[in-house]
Amino acid sequence: MSVIIPDEILHATQMTDSEMKIEIGIMLYQQGKISSGKVRAWTGLTVIKFQHELAKRGLCLNYDVEDFQSDLKTLQSMGLL
Repeated sequence: MSVIIPDEILHATQMTDSEMKIEIGIMLYQQGKISSGKVRAWTGLTVIKFQHELAKRGLCLNYDVEDFQSDLKTLQSMGLL
C-alpha cells in the first residue's frame, strides 16, 4: 500500500519528503504501532541518527523489561552470555 501526501500538504509543513517520513515514522513508533527497526528501514536512518531524532523530540527508546528479557534469551542462545 502506498500513501500519497499531496504537495500542498508537504509545502504547508515546510518539510522535505524525507523529513515527513521521519515525522510519521517517529509518531508511529511513539504510539507503539511500529518498531524502531521498521522506522529505520523505512526512513534510512542509522541507529544513532534514529536515537538523535528521538532525543530532539524529548523521546526515549521504547525498551521495557520484556524486551530486555527477550534480548537476554537471544544472547544466551547465541552463546554470548
